[in-house]
Amino acid sequence: MDYRQLCRFIGLLLLLMAASMAGCLAYAIYDQEPRFAADRALGFSAILTAAAGGLLRWFGRGSSREILRREAIVIVGLGWTLSTLFGALPYMLSTPSLAPAAAIFESASGFTTTGASVIADVEIWPRGLLLWRATTQWLGGMGILVLFVAVLSMAGGGSKSLFRRESSAKLGEGFAARMRDTALRLWQIYLGLTLACAVGFIVLGMPVFDAVCHTFATVSTGGFSTRNASIAAFGSAAIEWWTIIFMILGAISFMLYAWLLERRWNKWKQDEETRFYLWTLGIATLAVTGSLLYYGQIGGLHDSVRAAAFQVVSISTTTGFATADYDQWANFPKILLVALMFIGGCAGSTAGGVKVSRIVVFFKNFARQLTLIFRPNQVITVRINGVPLSDSFLTEVSFYLALVGFIVALGSLAMAILEPGFDLISSFGAVVATIFNIGPGLGAVGPSCTYADLGPATHLFLSLLMIMGRLEILAMLALFIPALWRRY
Repeated sequence: MDYRQLCRFIGLLLLLMAASMAGCLAYAIYDQEPRFAADRALGFSAILTAAAGGLLRWFGRGSSREILRREAIVIVGLGWTLSTLFGALPYMLSTPSLAPAAAIFESASGFTTTGASVIADVEIWPRGLLLWRATTQWLGGMGILVLFVAVLSMAGGGSKSLFRRESSAKLGEGFAARMRDTALRLWQIYLGLTLACAVGFIVLGMPVFDAVCHTFATVSTGGFSTRNASIAAFGSAAIEWWTIIFMILGAISFMLYAWLLERRWNKWKQDEETRFYLWTLGIATLAVTGSLLYYGQIGGLHDSVRAAAFQVVSISTTTGFATADYDQWANFPKILLVALMFIGGCAGSTAGGVKVSRIVVFFKNFARQLTLIFRPNQVITVRINGVPLSDSFLTEVSFYLALVGFIVALGSLAMAILEPGFDLISSFGAVVATIFNIGPGLGAVGPSCTYADLGPATHLFLSLLMIMGRLEILAMLALFIPALWRRY
């Protein structure tokens, strides 16, 4: 393990975070909220983060060779962990403030774009801190892709391996040799979506500050809001439909947008993952709408379609915005929403979940195995987007899905121990909502509740689940293997 390389890259990451804190500090000073200490909290946090980043960069001086796969894995896992810890500083130093464990939870929720919160009344917090809260989601939404592509572009085989795990891009199709160019193109797309979403919110009547914060939370599929009632606080159907559009855009692979800019229209036609995802959204919306109309839980046809579409898209994109308390709906739509929590968005997007591409591969492999039962000698090749998949890849997908199920079960058991007052639904909902980066869960952590009443140990445990889910689990678990840390 080359520790100088680790110091070099992680130091750069902390310096970039300090610069982001400084930007929020500038707004806090401009906003002039004298009854709060947002400026001092952000100022001290930026200084401490910059000092730590500068010290690490100093320790990493003189290291210039390409990093290997081991360093790449450690940079991702350790980088996200340290980002969460330093990102928690403003919440601890502000007025009002959060306890250390709660601040770490809020920071992890932001950077992983989960959207779960321990803040019961967000409207009493200074706007400078709310801007930092939204900024962590915006950085985290694209940050995972940038870490895998831009920051790790010097990792050689290591970066390509990690990018392959996170993105649906095929590294041999034009972008593999230009990793940094790809990262730059992804940032351009992300900035373009951010600008378009913000302009739309402002035109539709949302105040500028709220528009910026909700834009950051929408395009990153994060879900943090500046209002206690979330998007419902604005009472605008137009704002809700605009939010739906950009939540979907954020949950589609950004590589498809890159190919669109390259005028490679055939990629959109071939992409099975996006087609499957859009069909899933449409069918789920119709099913939930039918349930709401049947039980008369919302109102007329338009209100039912609007509520169903918003919650289906919000949950399936793992954004977590809420316009209705779906925990009060009938069992059928609730079970359907839980299934969408597991699936999540497309690979290479800002969304969480197990990713649609894995679900598509699983069903194709399932059909193959059924056929082999009565035709054992037939050679059946599983393909996605016309590309044949190896048996090792199919095994990897099956292993990942089994691992996720095991962690959800084990995590629910741990929640029952940490929070003995929780019922089974609440324990299960908290684990699913955090490891799949959803935000609101079920029961005691449903869309009308927060995570404020949980204990410090629970906050830290759920923070770990959020980071594990955002890093596709294996990249985080690898940090606990002693062989990873040995010197060459």
